[in-house]
Amino acid sequence: MRNGEESRRITLAEVAQQAGVSLSTVSKVLNGRHDVAPATRDKVEGLLEAHSYRRTTRVAREAPLIELVFHELDSVWAMELIRGVENLAKAHQASVVLTESGTRHAPAPDWIEGVLQRRPIGVVLVFSSLPDAVKRQLDARSIPFVIVDPAGDPEPDVPSVGSANWSGGVAATRHLVDLGHRRIGIVTGPEDMLCSLARLDGYRSALNMAGLDPDASLVRFGDFHVEGGYARAMELLRMPDRPTAIFAGSDLQALGVMEAARVCGLRVPEDLSVVGYDDVMVARWSSPPLTSIHQPLREMGEEAVQMLLRLRAGEPSVTRMELATSLVVRKSTAPPPARTETVSPPPERSAL
Repeated sequence: MRNGEESRRITLAEVAQQAGVSLSTVSKVLNGRHDVAPATRDKVEGLLEAHSYRRTTRVAREAPLIELVFHELDSVWAMELIRGVENLAKAHQASVVLTESGTRHAPAPDWIEGVLQRRPIGVVLVFSSLPDAVKRQLDARSIPFVIVDPAGDPEPDVPSVGSANWSGGVAATRHLVDLGHRRIGIVTGPEDMLCSLARLDGYRSALNMAGLDPDASLVRFGDFHVEGGYARAMELLRMPDRPTAIFAGSDLQALGVMEAARVCGLRVPEDLSVVGYDDVMVARWSSPPLTSIHQPLREMGEEAVQMLLRLRAGEPSVTRMELATSLVVRKSTAPPPARTETVSPPPERSAL
């Protein structure tokens, strides 16, 4: 603020005058209407940001909704996050609306127009980050937002809830080392996701702590899905000196690893130990039941709503919360076999 000239809150009429537009145009911009020229919208948005404009009164049209935004709703852990968000929303007499948009990094550009029209009491986003323009638009409409971030590391000024990915990688690998495994492979997630790299760093750290040199040939990047786990595990199991254990960066990838072991004639855990990550329902019902790192997905959803409500009420709130992960031991891990067999890969199918 210069010389106190911005000490009072600017009115929308003054924003309209400075922008050279009508008051109704400013209102349209605030409400996310489509019928505003992009250049005019940018000018009005810039003035709202420059004057730190925040809507302070709630209009009758605001719905008691919390919007939960994913890039894919068919992920196996999405239901756990949904349950957590719904638990807290219900306790505060709010409903949850689900939206699928964008990539795993950020929602699609057109998402913001829809949410400004729906005007929920807050937004929970399952992404790594938000574009600056989107943050400004949500702030200007007094719509608080929180990122639930199993995938990455948001900017410091973005309210977010995550989990201890590095510690999870350490715990999974240390469990296998303690069982006696020395050749431990890893199929982590995509190489451009920080959670994948954090779990990989935890794996390497646990090997180093055990006095074992990490072997780069035992590292694979997957896609967090069954097919990726299967394909990457086949590469590891076809090695002349195959691993006796594989740490998969998700439970779905672990299912793919176990299927690859079956195809190669290996038994789990007698010939190959497998550890997953997330501890979702399929881990308990796989055959054998899967040892996994429990990621507190439901609790992450609950904490995100708590943080959202504190922000909406103007209460002090931490901007980053990281929940602990833990190892859940089931039947897919055991001491390594006395010797490691060389696996003959199944014959390739000829193209028809």
